[in-house]
Amino acid sequence: MGLKNEELPTLGFLYMDYVLRFFDYSNFKGWPNKIEEVTYHWGNDKDRFIAEVKRKKIDVLIGNIPATAYETFREIARALPNVRFVPSLDTQFSNKSKENVTRFAWKYNLPIPKTYIYYHRDNADKFLKKTKYPKIVKKSYGPSNYGGYFVHKVDSYKEAKELYASKKYHPMYFQDFIPMEADIRVMLIGHKPVCAFWRRAPKGEWLTNTSQGGEMDYMDVPKNVLELAVRTSKAAKAEYWACDVAYGKDGKVRILECATAFAAFPYIRDWIGQYIMWNLSEGRFRKPHMPMFNWEELGKISPNLLRTMRHITFGKYSASYDGSYFGNKKKSYGEGTVYLHELDESYPVLGVAERTSEEWPSEKWNYQDRFKLKSIKSMKVPALKEEEAPEVSGDESATAEADEELNTASSN
Repeated sequence: MGLKNEELPTLGFLYMDYVLRFFDYSNFKGWPNKIEEVTYHWGNDKDRFIAEVKRKKIDVLIGNIPATAYETFREIARALPNVRFVPSLDTQFSNKSKENVTRFAWKYNLPIPKTYIYYHRDNADKFLKKTKYPKIVKKSYGPSNYGGYFVHKVDSYKEAKELYASKKYHPMYFQDFIPMEADIRVMLIGHKPVCAFWRRAPKGEWLTNTSQGGEMDYMDVPKNVLELAVRTSKAAKAEYWACDVAYGKDGKVRILECATAFAAFPYIRDWIGQYIMWNLSEGRFRKPHMPMFNWEELGKISPNLLRTMRHITFGKYSASYDGSYFGNKKKSYGEGTVYLHELDESYPVLGVAERTSEEWPSEKWNYQDRFKLKSIKSMKVPALKEEEAPEVSGDESATAEADEELNTASSN
């Protein structure tokens, strides 16, 4: 059953100089064949990288691509049509920028805060003069978009103008401010939630990032948050995935961020490795069993210890397995109370098939390079043509006035 050793694809780890490695060999414990590795050295390294992948006869390249290398690897992937990238470049589209997260959410009708994207600063300035505040301003592109350090709240036109004059962010990307109870990070493998935790802002603050003083806990993550994360993972066709979901004081949930690049304890990366081995071997390797709400129990362990724990396993519930914790424990979930093992049936681990076509070709979607800044003084770029304007979001447009504002924002 499953593929024999000689039938298994040749795996390769995709590494990059100066970038932390997400996977190593120990995450793929039990893989019988040699796993190659190929390191991208930045600069003018594309041709050498492609030649090394071909020379090593790699069938599957595994690893995340940072924002600043994304477009180069679009070209590399096209030059290696017989190599499967895990995750695919289309799945990693959201890794590149917050703008790409927005475009992804718009396409799949995923709820997000009402969002505005401008490539022409004069038009953005006109809009910022008449819009309502507060607004959240974010740096869209770049490798250092983490920890909340490139996210700002502005309460007036004056603050917005001063911020953009200082930061020079391009494009001008901002959202309506959503009062939140907290946000929730959900990690998924094969579209199944495997870890989830709340992040709450300190009293009197609005940023929830733990690096900014936010607090976190693992208990009682709501059903609508998990279901939105699953829906988002499926839309991305992601082998592994993470979502940051805003839990609004208005009772609504909205996607804030989503990507394949995220911080994860080693045992999570072990589970991902086991999943990829199962997914690529036609069932030769066992699919990892990660019971729903396992994170509530693991979350009771000190983070310092969790950073050292590896290859955590759980027994799978069966009617003859007496004393199984996850077999006998009930959980308040949604509008009722259910057994945890019943939730496992509702959230199965699913395989992800190889993509055979491009969903987000750069010729259309690489706005960053197509509409670069021409002058750091004027900060002006050619206005987008009407047919090139991004689609508008309907998730937060409750009135005709709101629709008009969004149409104005997206067409400039």
